[in-house]
Amino acid sequence: MINQLRAVTDVRMGGELERAAEEFLGAFYAENPAEGAAEGAVAARSRQVREEIRRTGTYRHTAAELRFGARVAWRNSSRCIGRLYWRSLRVRDRRDVRAARDVAAECLAHLGEATGSGRIRPVVTVFAPDRPGEPGPRIWNDQLIRYAGYRRDGRTVVGDPQNIELTRTARALGWTGGRGTAFDVLPLVIETPGEPVRFFDVPGRAVLEVELTHPDFRWFAGLGLRWHAVPAVSDMTLEIGGISYPAAPFNGWYMGTEIGARDLGDEGRYDLLPRVAEGLGLDTSDEATLWRDRALVELNVAVLHSFRQAGVTITDHHTESRRFLAHVSKEESAGRTCPADWSWIVPPISGSATPVFHRLYNDRDLRPNYVRKARAHRTPAR
Repeated sequence: MINQLRAVTDVRMGGELERAAEEFLGAFYAENPAEGAAEGAVAARSRQVREEIRRTGTYRHTAAELRFGARVAWRNSSRCIGRLYWRSLRVRDRRDVRAARDVAAECLAHLGEATGSGRIRPVVTVFAPDRPGEPGPRIWNDQLIRYAGYRRDGRTVVGDPQNIELTRTARALGWTGGRGTAFDVLPLVIETPGEPVRFFDVPGRAVLEVELTHPDFRWFAGLGLRWHAVPAVSDMTLEIGGISYPAAPFNGWYMGTEIGARDLGDEGRYDLLPRVAEGLGLDTSDEATLWRDRALVELNVAVLHSFRQAGVTITDHHTESRRFLAHVSKEESAGRTCPADWSWIVPPISGSATPVFHRLYNDRDLRPNYVRKARAHRTPAR
């Protein structure tokens, strides 16, 4: 009976994968007519994929299909405001890489290619997919570069409170920790089949960081703030045509508010608004003085100023809002829906002063896409 149920499930899953593959191939050839120009090419490829699925339970994308799928996944990412340049995404095909050490090495190579000398390039590195009975590698870090969070007592945290769990995990795996500063770069924690979960240090040469100063206030430099140049998201699954790539780190470049308003400003992160307000000499005894708002603006001014002074790519939320509406217009002209999550597209400061605030969006869940799945990791036992 169990075998019969498993057989029924396998047939159902195979049917779903075939449908997802057919839908993806239809989009691929529709948007890339030259790929199917040869007589019978589209039908032949569809037949080949169906036969491969029925024989193996999965199928392998061609290099062209992978490039297209990864780029369209960015185009369909409803929470990303920076999709105007989705066609420029560089796709690093590393589907044959499965060993943890090799995954870590390719992640460092990704950072090098994305960083350049400060002119940030959008890059995705696609590692081995999940296959029947053989899951692909997984990166536990939510970004390739993250700062450690050390809990010193019941309340005090040095570093990024968001990363306390990952810091604890890395230390349980044998990481001795950084220097104990607020900006110690965490190692990569990688899970691969047949190996224990392992950590790999991210060397300083792989991380371009920007020291934060303010164009008007000399005291700001004394806060000792910095941030890394490349926001490479690494814990999302790339889904293309029914195939899941659980390790596919990708990056664009920063919008200033991601650092100034969220990473450094949020109470649950570095919570720097009180310190900036103190430096500005603001009255923090009454919320009606809007000291938080004034401190938040100056913190964001410092981020944009510092990155530009360092020659590192960054954009401001007003410019990026206009670019996003240009992207929406292009998508609509192409007859496509542009999915967007209003709560993420509208910037975390000065929302109503940006054009993206004053309209609604169709937040459809389209594929291909980068999908955030529930985190499965736990702190390993010693």
